[in-house]
Amino acid sequence: MAAYDFTAPRLHVAADLHVGASLPLDRAQANYLLNVLRRKPEDPVLLFNGRDGEWRASLVPSGRKSADLAVLERTRPQTAASDLHYLFAPLKSARLDYLAQKAVEMGAGAIRPVFTRYTQGERINLERLGANVVEAAEQCGILAIPAVAEPARLPEALADLASERLLVFCDEDAPVADPVAALRGATDPAAPPPLAVLVGPEGGFAPEERELIAARPNTVALSLGPRILRADTAAVAVLALVQAVLGDAR
Repeated sequence: MAAYDFTAPRLHVAADLHVGASLPLDRAQANYLLNVLRRKPEDPVLLFNGRDGEWRASLVPSGRKSADLAVLERTRPQTAASDLHYLFAPLKSARLDYLAQKAVEMGAGAIRPVFTRYTQGERINLERLGANVVEAAEQCGILAIPAVAEPARLPEALADLASERLLVFCDEDAPVADPVAALRGATDPAAPPPLAVLVGPEGGFAPEERELIAARPNTVALSLGPRILRADTAAVAVLALVQAVLGDAR
């Protein structure tokens, strides 16, 4: 049997979840369940809030276009958030949406926009970014909502990383041709430390930024192969690689 029920829609809610709780749906949620999905009272809906695990609920119509959710039973206990931090140079809005969603799907437990010399723009809509994080968690069976940190300049973002956290730095000029070997050589794969991944803008990092990153202890430069990847593609590639060698996909 599959670990998750992918046939039932999942909703993130703010309220505490427990047997017998009754939660009113907001207008958007009611429209989604009643009109878009055409759910009936007997059809299950899965709820999570990032604290209490996942719960099965049923619809209780309260009007022609409104309904409540009656919480029935817990289907999965709460899991801890991933300790993988994803740091990235912001992209244009549509591609930033994609990047945020894929980072969550690939197991990032915290994401942070980082401004660099060649960053395309420095206007970040954190509310939209957070909404994309929640949407990805809803669709992919994730219980712990990844944290969205305030944007920072590169020096501040590096300073905020704990010294024991291994920083994987995507660098197209990295001398190591084998990224798997580079990761395995940076630490003990059997007992990896907390991890962070840093992906820059499509213009790459400026020389002084590359020097600043390389000077940080507990940092490994990683090449993603002979092709130059778009920043949102690099996000998926490096997170898949890190998770396979040092993360929870081992």
